[in-house]
Amino acid sequence: MTKRLGIQIGVAGSPTERADLVERVKIADDLGVESAWVAEAWGRDAFSMLTQLALATRKIQLGTAIVNVFSRTPAVLAMTFGTLDELSGGRALIGLGSSGANVVEHWHGVPFDRPATRLREYVQIIDMIMRREKLQYEGKVFHLGRGFTMQFPTSRDHIPTYIASIAPKSMAQTGEIADGWIPIYWPKDKIQEGVATIMQGARKAGKARADITVAPSIVMQITDAGSAEQVRMQARAPIAFYVGRMGTYYYEMLVRNGFEDEVRQIRAGWEARDAKAAAAGVSDRMLDQTAVVGPLERCREDLDERRALGVDLPLIGMPGRDAREMATILEALLK
Repeated sequence: MTKRLGIQIGVAGSPTERADLVERVKIADDLGVESAWVAEAWGRDAFSMLTQLALATRKIQLGTAIVNVFSRTPAVLAMTFGTLDELSGGRALIGLGSSGANVVEHWHGVPFDRPATRLREYVQIIDMIMRREKLQYEGKVFHLGRGFTMQFPTSRDHIPTYIASIAPKSMAQTGEIADGWIPIYWPKDKIQEGVATIMQGARKAGKARADITVAPSIVMQITDAGSAEQVRMQARAPIAFYVGRMGTYYYEMLVRNGFEDEVRQIRAGWEARDAKAAAAGVSDRMLDQTAVVGPLERCREDLDERRALGVDLPLIGMPGRDAREMATILEALLK
């Protein structure tokens, strides 16, 4: 029996690269990787890629990690996920998050208002639509009174919903309203505390631990004998970017979890417009806690350590320089 593992996909930069990604996911499907998750920011949309993957694969589950709850209405998301679920034969997964004010207000042009409330109402409304109930809903954000019903028979009454959250209140809400939790850059030593926070909300909704899938997004970089330090420096860059360029959630979470000095140095680097200095602020301790970097065998052991601490489904970036190397890596990680 293979271990649970998911892969994360950034939408490729060219049609050739996109075709390569599809072939890689087909290999992951054959190897027994549980799920593939497509990201969305301010480039290509996630659903076009997911549709292509749905038609090219057989077993692997397909989700968004993540789409935000400001740029599409709950009904549009329900229609889209419902269609993806139909095309894939019931393999869709819903991955939602709030994103942040920078992206929501200055890319989508929508006020970043009451994100936690919106998340709750989106989940509730999407579930109603999937159950093909008459859509009569009175919330704090949405007021829907005409009783519309989905026009096609949905494959499932409920599509598993995962939420990206890293603040205590939103994490507790995630446990209450969702089926899974997708944190990013969550420190290894704080996994058990994070799960405990999730379960506060889950128990409120009558759920057990088995009802929640803990599926952190994990940066994984594999080194060889001559590349260790170079790869470690490369792995620092995305962490520094999230701390300094992706709003307040990420650095506040890391400060709460004991990385105040590192966050201060990273932010100082960005204030000086020095990306290298910002990346250098990611200490070895911070890197080893928030990412998995090392030889392949060490990466496999690190993922297993995180599983022992409460991770159910680690989500890693697409590994390897080509499809053959990816297959070798995935085979090792699934053992």
